[in-house]
Amino acid sequence: MRVEAKLLLFLGLFFGAMCAVYWTWSLENAGGVMMFSGMLLCFLPGSYYLWWSRRMKMRPEDDPTATTEGGAGVVGSFPGSSIFPFLMGMGAFLVVLALVFGIWFLIPGLALAVWALLGGTAEGRRGGKI
Repeated sequence: MRVEAKLLLFLGLFFGAMCAVYWTWSLENAGGVMMFSGMLLCFLPGSYYLWWSRRMKMRPEDDPTATTEGGAGVVGSFPGSSIFPFLMGMGAFLVVLALVFGIWFLIPGLALAVWALLGGTAEGRRGGKI
């Protein structure tokens, strides 16, 4: 996780420097606040990854002398294909449409979201098809 931490912390520093330059020269608040938020959104996971990487053993990705064979291992199982992520997305889309066009979109949106949540949970518990 050291590579990810270094990348995110570097991006946070970059956004911080660009935020200072942008805010100073443009005197525009919205863009400066967005860049500041981007800086914080890089520093938050970057510092967490750095903190966590000091407490775990070194991964093959973090070892500069590692070989390809060092990263081999058990792959595990992957979930099967499912319609429920699409249904969840459509439900969320209809909920957002309810905020824009009318409250009547909220009923089918919430119904789709709840159906997708329950169906995806049930499918995950029983294993689904592979």
